[in-house]
Amino acid sequence: MSSPVETVRHSASHVMAQAVLKLYPGTKFGIGPAIDDGFYYDFQLPKPIADEDLPAIEKEMRRIISSGAEFVRREISKDEANKLFADQPFKLELIADLEGTISTYEQDGFVDLCRGPHVANTREIRPDAFKLRAVAGAYWRGDEKRPMLTRIYAYLFASKAELEAHLKMLEEAERRDNRRLGKELDLFSTHEEAGAGLIYWHPKGGRFRVLLEDWWRQEHYKNGYEILFSPHIGKSWLWETSGHLGFYKENMYSPMKIDEDNYFIKPMNCPFHIMIYKSQTRSYRDLPLRWAELGTVYRYERAGALHGLMRVRGFTQDDAHIFCTPEQIEGEILEVLRFSLYMHKTLGFKEIKAYLATKPKGDGAVGDVSRWDQATESLKKAIEKEGLAYEIDEGGGAFYGPKIDLKVKDAIGREWQLTTIQFDFNMSERFGIEYVDADGQHKRPYMVHRALLGSIERFFGVYLEHTAGAFPVWLAPEQAVVIPVAPAFDDYAKKVVAELKAGGLRVRADLSDSRMNAKIREAQGQKIHYMLVVGQKEADEAAVSVRKLDGSQENGVKLADFVARVQEKVRLRSSEA
Repeated sequence: MSSPVETVRHSASHVMAQAVLKLYPGTKFGIGPAIDDGFYYDFQLPKPIADEDLPAIEKEMRRIISSGAEFVRREISKDEANKLFADQPFKLELIADLEGTISTYEQDGFVDLCRGPHVANTREIRPDAFKLRAVAGAYWRGDEKRPMLTRIYAYLFASKAELEAHLKMLEEAERRDNRRLGKELDLFSTHEEAGAGLIYWHPKGGRFRVLLEDWWRQEHYKNGYEILFSPHIGKSWLWETSGHLGFYKENMYSPMKIDEDNYFIKPMNCPFHIMIYKSQTRSYRDLPLRWAELGTVYRYERAGALHGLMRVRGFTQDDAHIFCTPEQIEGEILEVLRFSLYMHKTLGFKEIKAYLATKPKGDGAVGDVSRWDQATESLKKAIEKEGLAYEIDEGGGAFYGPKIDLKVKDAIGREWQLTTIQFDFNMSERFGIEYVDADGQHKRPYMVHRALLGSIERFFGVYLEHTAGAFPVWLAPEQAVVIPVAPAFDDYAKKVVAELKAGGLRVRADLSDSRMNAKIREAQGQKIHYMLVVGQKEADEAAVSVRKLDGSQENGVKLADFVARVQEKVRLRSSEA
């Protein structure tokens, strides 16, 4: 059932279609659904339009809204529908797929094919609570072999205040965009000419990654995991056995012929971990086995879906697989959930919500229904034991089992999925892996696939936008920059750098020809936490004047005291900048 705002959004999409057809006679129109923050409609226009044309469409929409036209529903036969939309090929294609009675909605002389519902009157659409946002291209029915249509997107909310708040959030999101910050802070780049969707980590981005991954490894060892490394390619047998070639082939790259065998570059790490499991006989006493890997995988994404760090073709998965007995499964899932929450909270995410994804509908899953029910119940119990808010994601599980997704809210209120805890009772069956139980019987282990951060690339994108590039001190690629007030103090600046580096700090001196104030502005723009200004007084006292990223300043801080302060922030892994 549609919510009130969804109904208004869909009704407004009809008004937009009416406005476009009036302003651009001969337009062919496709579909216009409500979406999370508004609506869109797809058109085949007689001439190209751009964002600059949107105000005229908005003006016509407001005229229609002010007319107070009623939305009138009619039920007609398929033959009547074909006659009504005889000059609209996209509507005729939709009609061909329909069975039985067909419904239309009409307002102010404009008729559209639609099952509804709609508001009663156009005046229920607030003229100050919507805004046309952009013109984009979209293939008809998402098929790149079909015509490219013009899609017009719009925002619509229940009130003007909500719309304005959303527009302000979007302005802030633009400022925080990972692609913009990646370039401004010299963290990473992409190079279309060398391969789309592949990330090049620059020195500062690489430093962040090393800091994050070193912490990741330390925490995994503390939590009873061992670290694995696995190959990047494997024979087709692996992917046939795992089921990926049957269920996931469209996201895999084409095979390579090696020694008369087909090899695939890996989209997942799990079959390799299973091969390590199979390398020796396992006892119930060995279980659980917790094996983790920062494994780089490759998946095909359509060119139009690629987006900075958020959607890539090659990424390093924060991956692990747990092999355990049926009796251990609930406890293992609970421990993974606790581990995930610890990681997210340490990184400064305060709002975390769980989504329980259940069995896909139709033929999109394998395994007995009873085992799906058992697995889903185990995941649900773990969420409830942790007292997490959660929603059911009906049909959202993978083909081999249900899962928990954890989503975090960032600094501007957007929700991002990071953790996935994926139950799997299928893979052990496919590969025939076993353990010897206490009764001497050979039994199948259960498997849990899990990723805490998701992937290093995507996590970095989320975190970069969450922090706006001002990483907490313990993860900052550069923690401080030493700025001499004049060239005469360059040698003291070098001495300060040497002492701070000896204390484990990440620091450099800016000995360029720029003026001191320009150096400070440059350091602030690079989101460096501490600008250490040094002159004669500081040299005489073995001290620094500390200017912080927030603009505050403290003079005459002894070097040893400054080092101890930063070391303490790093030790505590304070999420504060």
